[in-house]
Parts: sequence; structure tokens; C-alpha cells
Amino acid sequence: MLLAFPLVSRTRTERLVNLVICLLSTRRFLTAAQIAATVPGYEHDPEDPRDHEAFQRKFERDKAELRELGVPLETGLASAFDTEHGYRIAHREYALPDIPLEPDEAAAVGIAARLWQHAGLAAAASSGLAKLRAAGVEVDPQATLGMEPVMTVDPAFGPLTAAARARRAVTFTYRVPEVDEPSTRRLQPWGVVCWQGRWYVVGHDRDRGATRCFRLSRIVGSVRAVGSAGAFSPPENVDLISHVARWSGPVARNGRATVFVRPGRAAGLRRLAMETVPGPEGDRLTIPYSDVEWLASRLVGYGADVRADGPPELREVVIQQLKEVVARHERVVPTMLR
Repeated sequence: MLLAFPLVSRTRTERLVNLVICLLSTRRFLTAAQIAATVPGYEHDPEDPRDHEAFQRKFERDKAELRELGVPLETGLASAFDTEHGYRIAHREYALPDIPLEPDEAAAVGIAARLWQHAGLAAAASSGLAKLRAAGVEVDPQATLGMEPVMTVDPAFGPLTAAARARRAVTFTYRVPEVDEPSTRRLQPWGVVCWQGRWYVVGHDRDRGATRCFRLSRIVGSVRAVGSAGAFSPPENVDLISHVARWSGPVARNGRATVFVRPGRAAGLRRLAMETVPGPEGDRLTIPYSDVEWLASRLVGYGADVRADGPPELREVVIQQLKEVVARHERVVPTMLR
């Protein structure tokens, strides 16, 4: 089981992961008060009206976030004698596939790379489960086995961000769609930013003597740092996002994808659809798109709940990304078993 969270702070990401662990580790419904006393990040004084109201707002946002991500969060009473509703995650419906993160999602989890292996998060999760046991709540020790965030980002991300921080020039091979052969570029990187779900590096192109930006996914091979650190200084108050936006121009969603979706699944995809045709076994969506790789990564994230029926270029990219998911999973599992 794998988790992918959108672009949020590291503190909130850890709180969401711990909330999922808490609700997966028991089959009974937990009240908001029990969750507040168990999950790190919800600490507050319930006797203080303002403090308690802040907790309730935070908890409501987190519940909405989990449901948006497709986590089957249920509400109910732990017993016939209870008057306050509680929450749990339905085990029978919770089976997330290996989800490749978008670059901005990967950045949200950030430099930590593997949150589940981070000592602070592991300790917080263990503490939360201990609190559940102390409160008399039966904990399922098998419920969260195999849960680990797996994330991918363009290989050039790390070298380029490091070079931008060190003010060190780089060289790399870059491919553009309209040109058959890639070319070598020499760049003084000012920074790396995300725009429309893609990462770009912006800087001074030393060969062209002008400001340029490059999409990281089009960089072929490795990025090589050249020269010494502190070799240049970026312009003051430069707006990298605005530069990328001007360079990219408006997004034209001229492509049309046909996607089959199981009933009641993939709410995020349904919002993108320009047409939905219900069927006996599921719904057929027509989704406009501009970037086939971006759409393919969204479809792969929903696992067996969706199927790409066309066009052929989309199916090919989906298949390739699924193969990459399998390859990453095969590398992760032996590490978890050690």
C-alpha cells in the first residue's frame, strides 16, 4: 500500500500519514477526541474554545484531503451505546496501487525522499499506536505492513537544484520534440520551479547569451556541473515562474482520451472529463489533455479502477509507466524485507 500526497507542508504530510496509520490500525470507529489524543499534530487543549475550534478545522481539512485522495474513510458508531460518531478506514476497500508522484508531489515530500524511513516519523507513528493500545483500542499490527511512500522525480532535479544553490554552471543534453537529435546546452542555473505539473530550470544560456528555461523531463542523460562554485549571481528579484509561463504560452488541450472508470471511482478524473457515458460495468470518460505523459501518470495512480482505451499514444505511455512502477516496487520490497 502506497500513499501520495499533493503539494503540502512536510508537517501536514506527516500528520496525514499518521492519521492513515492510526485509522488503519484499528477496526473500530475512533472519535475525534481519540484521534486528537493519538495522532501527532493534533495536540490541543479541548477546554480552550479557540484551540479546540482550530483543531476541528484542521481535522475537517485532513478528512476532506484523504477522501479526495480516494482513501475510503468511513463514519459510524463504535457500539449501540455510543452517541458520538467516529472514523475508520475500510480495510476491504483500501488497497492503493504503486502511485508515481507528480514532480510537485514529490517536492512536497521533498528532500526526505522516504518519509517512512525517517526516524522522526517512525517514532511518531509508533507513539500513536502505543497510545491506541493504552486507551484499550485493539490494534491490528498487520494493517500497515508494506505502507511506504514511493516517489519519483526527474533525475535532473537533484543535480540542477544543487548547482543552483552552489551558483555553479552545468552542462546537459537536451531534446526538443521538433528536432530529431538532442543538443548540448551550457547553463548557469538560477533555480528550478514547477509549472503546470512539470519542473523547469531557468537560467542564463551561455551559448545563446540569453535567459532560457528547460523542461527537466526533456534532459537526456546526466547533468554535469562544471567550473567552480559561486561563479555567477542570478538577477535580483527574478520571477522564475513568470518566465516559464511566458515561455510555455497558453496550454492547448487538443488531445482527447477515452478512459474507462469503475463505478464510483476516480472522482478526480471525472472532474476532468468533458463527457461521461454511463455503462453497466462502468463509465466511459472523454478527457481533454495537452501532455500525454501527465495524463498517463494520473491514470496509473488510480490503478485497476481505470483503463486507458485510447488514443494509442496514451496507452503506450501508460504501459511504460506501469512497467516502471513494477520495477521500482521490485527494488523497494527486498529493502523492506531486510
